[in-house]
Amino acid sequence: MALSTLTFYLFALITVGSGVVVVFANRLIHAVFALLFTFFGTAGLYVFLGADFVAGAQVLVYVGGILVLMLFGVMLTNRIYDLQILAERVHFKRSVAVVGVGFALLATIIFRTPWQMVEGVEPASTTVSIGRLLMSEYVLPFEIAAMLLLAALIGASMLASRDNEEGDL
Repeated sequence: MALSTLTFYLFALITVGSGVVVVFANRLIHAVFALLFTFFGTAGLYVFLGADFVAGAQVLVYVGGILVLMLFGVMLTNRIYDLQILAERVHFKRSVAVVGVGFALLATIIFRTPWQMVEGVEPASTTVSIGRLLMSEYVLPFEIAAMLLLAALIGASMLASRDNEEGDL
């Protein structure tokens, strides 16, 4: 077995295993830390797909932003830190049946699809082509999205400062 195949299976095992821990963890802090490994495993799988930009965005946005925010929220709130998550098993047999049918459908599609294997082709970096497209063909939609995000940021800061000023009076 090649080293790249072994590494792929390792990333897949980390992603699926930590995803299972997220679902079945009893403590909220354990679920959040398992989510960290799920996000990193997903980024590793994106690298194997040749989507280096998406992998970098996964690490920056989800691990660097959302997960750190969740960790701070959980760790700085004392009442949530020791909270036991007790999920009731409502309609457990039905949900197992639906998941089983979905898994069987996906497995059937995967094994019946004639996948094409290309040998000796190195994947090119997607970051350079995305940057060129954003600065040439899609510069107008890119700038419109940037202005929309800037307006939302200014509006959110004005709402937050307005609430602060009313509380001080």
